[in-house]
Amino acid sequence: MRRAPFALLLLAGLSLPSLAKADLVYVLNSGDASITVLESTTREEVRRIPILREVHHLLLNPERTELVVGDSAANELLFLNPDTAEIVRRERISNPYHMDYSPDGKYLVITSLRRDQVDIYEAATRTLLARLKVPDKPSHLAFSPDSRMVYVTLQGARRLMAIDLTTRRPTWTTEVGPQPAGVLWHRDRLLVGIMGSDQVAVVNPADGKLERGIQTARGAHTVFASPNGGPLYATSRVDSRLTVLDPETLEVKARWELPGGPDCIAFAPDGKLWVTLRWVARVAVVDPATGEAETIPVGRSPHGVFVQPRQLPLPPAPVPVVEAPATPVMVPGVVPAALR
Repeated sequence: MRRAPFALLLLAGLSLPSLAKADLVYVLNSGDASITVLESTTREEVRRIPILREVHHLLLNPERTELVVGDSAANELLFLNPDTAEIVRRERISNPYHMDYSPDGKYLVITSLRRDQVDIYEAATRTLLARLKVPDKPSHLAFSPDSRMVYVTLQGARRLMAIDLTTRRPTWTTEVGPQPAGVLWHRDRLLVGIMGSDQVAVVNPADGKLERGIQTARGAHTVFASPNGGPLYATSRVDSRLTVLDPETLEVKARWELPGGPDCIAFAPDGKLWVTLRWVARVAVVDPATGEAETIPVGRSPHGVFVQPRQLPLPPAPVPVVEAPATPVMVPGVVPAALR
């Protein structure tokens, strides 16, 4: 059934609140050199933004006015208007794989998986303050709430590293297991997804002591915290599973099968979870009350995902105007230049 255009719905007398869940969902297609933009209510793709090479992660700037996307293979940051999906500007920067702003907004830290480096920038100007060469494959990062420390997983070295942002030097490293990936600060502990196993490691941030492991599922990738202090969700790419953890005790409360390699999660205003499915070129919308999911096609190897609240649907993309070539004037006995 064809949907009525937005303007006709207004003419029909529908009020704006009835259309107030037109959030934009950004999905980074790392295997397709593109960004898919979905409209949350219709589940339809409303934009496909081409990029240069290979995007993986994204985040809002501290002012929440720009969506920052890292094109790691192209050595570029893209800055988008999150309300309109328009690219505002692009900046050259070294291999931005994973990145985040410190809670105080002072620093932007970028991990370079390919170049074995951790870069510390002044957030406002992207001035490079320090470049740390680290072994091996720095992957994900998380900050302490006071912005003093940043913690980086070293995927090829089986380790987690703590870096003091004041001295810009490592303070400790600890072995956590094979292929550590995502790391999350949660209630004075660090939770680390151990991708080469079925565990989430629990680490004391003060001294790097590995306290215990939480069994989730094979390919444990990372842990995401609900924005309202509710359950934690651990993704496992090999067993294709979401594991629900109690935020107080870290006990497993539920395990949901989610075929396709669940990777990153974004939380929508309505409470739904938008989960990228890395191996099947789809994104899942999961109901946290039941664990039931629907899936939507996107580009190849979807990785990072972000939900931007909006009150109205995104207007249609402008169609480029292509002028038709001028018709040659036929003069008897003369062959026009365009036909020679």
